[in-house]
Amino acid sequence: MYTLTYESVATETLKSFEMEELLEKARENNMRDDITGCLIYYKGRFVQLLEGNKTRIEALYSKIKKDPRHKNVTLFSDDETSKRTFPNWGMAYYPIDENNTNRYEYEQFKRNLILMADLIEPTNVTSKHFWKKIKTMISEPPM
Repeated sequence: MYTLTYESVATETLKSFEMEELLEKARENNMRDDITGCLIYYKGRFVQLLEGNKTRIEALYSKIKKDPRHKNVTLFSDDETSKRTFPNWGMAYYPIDENNTNRYEYEQFKRNLILMADLIEPTNVTSKHFWKKIKTMISEPPM
């Protein structure tokens, strides 16, 4: 099994309904192709980990790189793995609207991500890099 993780920057701030549409389509395709993973969208940046058949992951990543909703798509880790980090996740997402979320909810969202990063046991180097990137991203001061 193959896994990769990448980061990118949104070309425009995505509205909640746009993220829901993106995820609905991704979940359908990923279920069909036996791909699991996790997508984090935070302050206009994406970090995603994908895992599954190498040919299918590489084909999906090629499509992702061409998606006009983001730019600066950068692969920062990939490798082979014998066990999925997200075996039961079609694509995880927590809807948080930066414009309609109070400070407490926003801080709780960040704490939840850090807790997930600490509790989910990485199964390979790529998943370790994914969670390290998430922790770094959410601890950075606002742009």
